[in-house]
Amino acid sequence: MKLKTLGNVICSAVFLAASLWGQSTAPSPASSPDLDTLKAQLAAQQKQIDQLKLALADQMKLIQKATTAAPLQPGQDTVALPRDKALGDVASTTPIIPSIAPAARPVLSGGQPASASSNPCDGPPDGNAVPPYLRLGSVCITPVGFVDATFVWRDKNAASGIGSNFGSVPYNNTVNGNLSDSRFSIQNSRLGLRVDGDWMGTHFIGYNEFDFLGTSGATNLNTTNGGIVPRLRLFWLDARHGGWEFLAGQSWSMLTPNRFGISPLPADIFYSQVMDVNYMAGLTWTRQPGFRVVYHAGDKLAFGLAAEESDQYIGGSSGGSSIVLPAAYTTLAGTQLDNATYSNPYAGPQLTPDFIGKIAFDPTSRFHAEVAGVVSSFKVLNIANLSAGQTSTKAGGGIQAGFNVEVLPGFRLITTNFWGDGEGRYLFGQAPDVVVNANGSISPLHAGGTVDGFEARFGKLLLFAYYGGIYIDRDTVIDVTGKPVGYGYTGSANSQNRAIQEGTFGFNQTIWANPRYGAINLIGQYEYLTRAPWYVAPNSPVDTHDNTVYFDVRYTLPGSMPKF
Repeated sequence: MKLKTLGNVICSAVFLAASLWGQSTAPSPASSPDLDTLKAQLAAQQKQIDQLKLALADQMKLIQKATTAAPLQPGQDTVALPRDKALGDVASTTPIIPSIAPAARPVLSGGQPASASSNPCDGPPDGNAVPPYLRLGSVCITPVGFVDATFVWRDKNAASGIGSNFGSVPYNNTVNGNLSDSRFSIQNSRLGLRVDGDWMGTHFIGYNEFDFLGTSGATNLNTTNGGIVPRLRLFWLDARHGGWEFLAGQSWSMLTPNRFGISPLPADIFYSQVMDVNYMAGLTWTRQPGFRVVYHAGDKLAFGLAAEESDQYIGGSSGGSSIVLPAAYTTLAGTQLDNATYSNPYAGPQLTPDFIGKIAFDPTSRFHAEVAGVVSSFKVLNIANLSAGQTSTKAGGGIQAGFNVEVLPGFRLITTNFWGDGEGRYLFGQAPDVVVNANGSISPLHAGGTVDGFEARFGKLLLFAYYGGIYIDRDTVIDVTGKPVGYGYTGSANSQNRAIQEGTFGFNQTIWANPRYGAINLIGQYEYLTRAPWYVAPNSPVDTHDNTVYFDVRYTLPGSMPKF
C-alpha cells in the first residue's frame, strides 16, 4: 500500500513537471496582464511542487522504517544476532550464544557517546519491539541471572561441594581417598542487575551479582531443606569520560586475566569456560573491593592502576597448604597473620592496599595481550619482645602475562602465566604469602601458576580444553629448638604441596535461545587433578589424584545491555 502511494506521488510529480515545462516554453504575447497571470500560475504550481516534495520525503521515511525495523517473530532463533545482542553477555559466565571473540563495547572500550541525546534510556518505547532492558528515569536496568542445575561426581570424597579444593585431594591411604562422592546442587545459580546511563558526557555502569555459594551454619542442608545462602560476588560502579575510566566497589581483581582490554565486565574477563566454581588451578583471581583508574589511549591500548584489599596470608584457605610457625610465634596465626580461621575477619592488620598495574593491547578483535604486576606489603610486631617494639616489614611482588588470540575462525589459543614473591593468595589461596623466621622476621614465599589451552566454536557448540599448574617453592626455617619449620622442610606434613596440576576439557551446547524468553544450555566438563607434596614419609603415597565429572542444565534470563 505504501509503495502504491509512493508511485502515485512520483507520477503526479512527473506530470506536474511536464506541464510546467510545456507552459514555460510555449509562446505567449508579451502583454503585461498575461505576464502577471503567468507569474501567479507559476507561483501556485511551485507551492504544489514543494508540498509534493514533503509528501515524497514522508513516504520514503515510512518505507525505510518498514524495511529496517521489522519486529522479531516468536520462535526466531538468536544464534545469528550480533555479538552485542547475544544472551548471557551480562552474566558472570560464558556467553550463552557460543561466541569466543570479545564483544564490541563502545562504552568501556571504545569512543564516548556523541551527546546526551544518544542515550537510549531517554527514548520512547521501541514500538512493537521488546527492549532487552528496563527503563527507569534516564537509566536502563538489565537483569542478570541464570538457573544452574548441576550434577558432580568425584572418585574421591574431597568434602568440597561442587568446587574443587585443589590443594586437599585425599590420599589413597585415607578413608576419603577410598570413597567416591556424587551430589546435585543449584548453588551456582546467579541473580543480579546492571544499570547503565549517561550524565553530562559521562557514561556510568552499576553492576551487582549474587550466587548461592555462601557459607551456612545450618546442619540440615541435605536432610530436610536445601537452605543455601546467597553470596555477594560483584558490586561496583564504573564511570567513563573520554579516555578516562574510574571504578569503585567489589570487582574481579585487576590481576585476573582479561579477554578484552581492562574491562571489569564479566564477559570481558578470562576465568575459563569450566563448570568448576573454583575455576582452574594456576589461575590468578579473586573478587575483592578496591579502586581503579584506567586510561584508554584509543581503542587498542589501555593502562590501569588499582588499589585493592590486601591480606597477610599464611595458608589454610580453599584447601591450600599452611606454614608452620616457630614455637615463639604461634599466636601470630589468627591475630596478625591470616590462617583462614579468624573468628574476627578484621583482626589481622593490613599495612597498605595491594597495588596492581596492567597494560592491555588489543590491535584487533582477534588478539589480546596483557602484562600486569602486583606489589604487597607485610608487617608484624615481634611478640617475643613486646617491650622493644620491634617490627618486621617486607614487600612482595609478582608479574602476570598472557595473550588470547584467534588463530583460525572460531578457534582461540589462550595462555596466562604468573610468578610471584609473597603473592600466593592470588592463586586461589593455594600457596601462602609468607613464612616467619625464628627471629620473628617475615620471609615472602615464591609461587607461580599457569593456564594454557584452547576454545573452539562450531555453530551452537563450544568446546574447550586447558592445562593448569601451580608450583610452590620451599622456605625452611630452623627454630631455636633446632627443628625445621616454615614450608616444604624435611618432615613437613604431606599437605604442604610442591605442585598441583590439572587437565580438563568440556563442552557448552546451546539447545534453544530466544531474545524474548531466554536460553537453555547443556554444559559438561571432565577434570583430572594431581598434587604432590614436598616431603613424603616412608611407605606413604608420593602424590594423589582425583577424577571429576560435571553435568549442568542452565536456563538464562533474556536481556542484554543497551547500545549507546
